[in-house]
Amino acid sequence: MAKQKKQPRPKAETPKGFRDYFGAEVETRREMLDAIAGVYHRYGFDALESSAVETVEALGKFLPDVDRPNEGVFAWQEDAEDEKPGDWLALRYDLTAPLARVYAQYKDKPLPGLDESLPTPYRRYAMGPVWRNEKPGPGRFRQFYQCDADTVGTNSMAADAEICAMLADTLEEVGIPRGDYIIRVNNRKVLNGVLEAAGLSGEGKESERGIVLRAIDKLDRLGFEGVLSLLRAGRKDESGDFTEGAGLSIEQANRILAFVGAKDNVVSSSFFTLEGHEGKTPAEWSNELGRVGVYASGGRTDEETGRAYNRHICAALRNLVDESEVGLQGVNELEQIADLLAAQGYGPDRIVIDPSVVRGLGYYTGPVYEAELTFDITDDKGRVRQFGSVAGGGRYDDLVKRFTGQAVPATGISIGVDRLLAALQMKGRMSRQVHGPVVVTVMDRDRMADYQAMVAELRNAGIRAEVYLGNPKNFGNQLKYADKRGSPVAIIQGGDEAERDVVQIKDLILGAKIAESATHDEWKAQPAQREVPRGDLVDEVRKILSASEG
Repeated sequence: MAKQKKQPRPKAETPKGFRDYFGAEVETRREMLDAIAGVYHRYGFDALESSAVETVEALGKFLPDVDRPNEGVFAWQEDAEDEKPGDWLALRYDLTAPLARVYAQYKDKPLPGLDESLPTPYRRYAMGPVWRNEKPGPGRFRQFYQCDADTVGTNSMAADAEICAMLADTLEEVGIPRGDYIIRVNNRKVLNGVLEAAGLSGEGKESERGIVLRAIDKLDRLGFEGVLSLLRAGRKDESGDFTEGAGLSIEQANRILAFVGAKDNVVSSSFFTLEGHEGKTPAEWSNELGRVGVYASGGRTDEETGRAYNRHICAALRNLVDESEVGLQGVNELEQIADLLAAQGYGPDRIVIDPSVVRGLGYYTGPVYEAELTFDITDDKGRVRQFGSVAGGGRYDDLVKRFTGQAVPATGISIGVDRLLAALQMKGRMSRQVHGPVVVTVMDRDRMADYQAMVAELRNAGIRAEVYLGNPKNFGNQLKYADKRGSPVAIIQGGDEAERDVVQIKDLILGAKIAESATHDEWKAQPAQREVPRGDLVDEVRKILSASEG
């Protein structure tokens, strides 16, 4: 009988494209999500926690094929080896597709355990991990967190304005001050109108429209000259690779470039100046928009100037869409959003109409929004650049239709949690140290009940605490454990202290500071450790914790 081959041990490593999160990282993220949820709740949105697994048909974006049924998503087929295989299932790739399924399922059907169905409009927020089966890279993982808020069931532009206002409030709530962010608003209908006015609407123009969308989506990277090449004959990059262009005439291309550059044209006009920024180029002025709070324009107040600025951009867009019905509808929607925001005090210093926002225009059906952090950072190559986008969203009126056959209006926003956390850490806004638990050391194995009583008192007082449960033989190892846990305090009580009904309280935070610069005599004096009556344990620990947080 052949000897059975020994099963190799599994590798203890994280799968490619995934990572583990520990202690402080998890606490920091939870703290930020709690702050975001507080804003969403204040705006009247309800929490929704949907399944992490959906049918591939419900996700709708990556239908299975023969060669790679899980393209784009992590998917599997139930009972794949049976004569009648089951459904294809997949981990959700975002939080929007599950919302569409939930709304279609419960719009006219009682919710589980309740008598009522979902209200219309339905306002919900959701937070959690999503999974994408894509090639990982630096800072790009296959599992990441999203934080969404959506309103389903209303055509009112007030819903879009509210989403933008709520996003501004959210950024400020988590620690991004005004001047460090800007929310830019555009509208897919306006682009459709510009394409129509340029002769690119209707059947037979799908290829050209696709190239145009991809070209203007590269505006940030290629600039106007590079985009112009893609709109015309094509472009050869630095490696020599050639990308075929849309083959537009110069008149068609100029109309499209005028659309994405409408903000620069408005800013460079004599109608507007930015106080203290005279003499700058239109591009420089454009970058300053939203970062300054005072505009000078014919003696207008800030609010009047903000309204005028957005209406000036809308007037420029109205000219570009010509007589296109859908384009004019899009311009009217942008004007409504701008006016609704201005009435609430959200001007161009926070939220601005900006036709250069083109990301996602292939997916959204109306207004689109993007939140960009405007402060400078240094990248991995030592280059200074702006941090960039941390959130995006817009109106998607066709998603629920896949389930119901009827158009259901919807609009929403998605925040990239990991990017926002990275931004807060770069700005030093999430640097608060997360302390570990108070550690009650064990000096006598036979007195474990006494130590458990101490830790119970601390926990009942709301103080995070634990008893050391390792081998207590070496006391130094217990203190090393407390240091590794980031513990602020260690509690010590040997037999002598127990007889005198006292405890030793060791302030580990103060002790670490003293150790950095103290002399040997100062260190021996142990000012970070003091003896207190057993009954004062909780009060003394509270004093140390309060001092460390202050």
